[in-house]
Amino acid sequence: MIMKRVLGLTLCLLAALFITTAPVSMAQNLRSAQGPATDVGLGGQIGDPSGVTLKLYQRPGLAYEFLAAWDLDRFFFLNGHVLYERPIPDSPLHYYFGPGVILGISDDGPDDAELVIGISGQVGVNFFVERFEVFLHLTPRLSIIPDTDGDFGGGIGLRYYL
Repeated sequence: MIMKRVLGLTLCLLAALFITTAPVSMAQNLRSAQGPATDVGLGGQIGDPSGVTLKLYQRPGLAYEFLAAWDLDRFFFLNGHVLYERPIPDSPLHYYFGPGVILGISDDGPDDAELVIGISGQVGVNFFVERFEVFLHLTPRLSIIPDTDGDFGGGIGLRYYL
């Protein structure tokens, strides 16, 4: 419950940031603003859910982020997002946001395995130290199959850039 409140507060702060911050030019290079050392980051996150994460920068300000999460007794799913990332002026922080998809298997009982397909979004903040990225994000999700159901996830994590 406390984690959801912290993530909700983070979302509100990020929304205020989007409203009050002037747009940043796409030509601005994240690497010159203490961005990632390379284009491929691998790490993990703890939260709801916990799992292994991979981030691939395609160009400055645009990345693909993937999460594989599991609870061996209840679920396995993959989450993928296209993220638009911008530096926060006069700060080591960046903010990011973007749409995504969910694909997974939920198993609530011995004969209840179901395919889960849905859409999601992600909004968060991060910063880079050498070859490491520290991040905090909120992930609203909407399952479409097998039935329509919404919830929030998110987490805090660390990625190492190869």
